[in-house]
Amino acid sequence: MILTKLPRFHLSLASSHFNFINPNRPVQLARTLFSLAPKSNLATVEPISDSSTLEDAPVEIPLDKLFIPPETDISGEDSSTLAARILKGSNIVLSKYARDAQVVQADYVKSSVRTEDCPGDGLPEFALVGRSNVGKSSLLNSLVKRKRLALTSKKPGKTQCINHFRINDNWYLVDLPGYGFASAPHELKLDWNKFTKDYFLNRSTLVSVFLLIDASLPPKQIDLDYANWLGQNQVPMTMVFTKCDKRKKKKNGGKRPEENIKEFQDLIQGFFETTPPWIMTSSVTNQGRDEILLHMAQLRNYWLKH
Repeated sequence: MILTKLPRFHLSLASSHFNFINPNRPVQLARTLFSLAPKSNLATVEPISDSSTLEDAPVEIPLDKLFIPPETDISGEDSSTLAARILKGSNIVLSKYARDAQVVQADYVKSSVRTEDCPGDGLPEFALVGRSNVGKSSLLNSLVKRKRLALTSKKPGKTQCINHFRINDNWYLVDLPGYGFASAPHELKLDWNKFTKDYFLNRSTLVSVFLLIDASLPPKQIDLDYANWLGQNQVPMTMVFTKCDKRKKKKNGGKRPEENIKEFQDLIQGFFETTPPWIMTSSVTNQGRDEILLHMAQLRNYWLKH
C-alpha cells in the first residue's frame, strides 16, 4: 500500500462520519468514564493502574475533533455510548480492528542510515520521532516493558540511525533520530533531516508516524514545523504528548499539560483537513501505554487487511 493512501482515506472517511451528527455539539467525557475497549479487544492487553495525576474534571471534545478510524460508524450513538469507545486521554475512537495489541516479544533487528537498507520483509511499522530529550527511548521501553531495549541517555541526540525493533515477529517499532538538538554538528543534523524525510516519503510499509511532543512545555516552533511538514506531505501521523505527569506551578507562570496540548492543537489545526489522533502519555506512570498499543493495533490490522 502506498504511503499516501492511508491518510487520504482517513480524511475523507472522517468527514463523512461527522455529517451524520451536529459537529458543534461537544461530547462531554469525564476522564473516569473513558474506557479502553470492550473486553474482547483487551483480552491480550495487560491493564495498568490509572494515573492519579489527571484531575477528574470533565473534558469536552467536539465531535469534529475526534479521530474516527476507517470503517467505524458513530452516527447512531449517543454521547455516553460514544464516550465509552474513546481511548482514555485521547481523541481516538476504537474500531473493530483494535485487537491483538499485547507485546509479548520485542527484539532489536538493525540500524540503518538509508531507507533502502531497512528490513525488507514487508512487515508493517510505526515510527517514533520527536525533539531531542522528549522521552522517545523511554516511551519505546515502556511500550515493550523492557528497561533497556532502546538505550536512554542523559545526553540528547544519541539516536543517529533508523533503528528497527521487531514486535511479536509480525510488526516493527522504529526509533528515529531526534531533531532540534543544538549541540549536534551541523553536517550531522543535515544528514538526519535528509534520511528521516526520505524514510517518511519512501518507506512503503510505514503505517503511521508517532510524533512525540513534550506536554510539560508550551508549543515549540520546531514541533509545529514538523507537524506541518507531515501534514503537507500527507504522512499518517499520531501526536503523542509526553511527560503529562509533570505539573508546572502556576505562580511560576507554568501551564498544565492539558493547556499546552490544547494550544498546540489550536496552532496546527490549519495544517490538516481533520484533527489528527492524539494521546496523552507518561513514561513515569505508564499513562497512555495501553492506549498507544490499541491505536497501533487498529491501524495495523486495517493496513494488513487493505
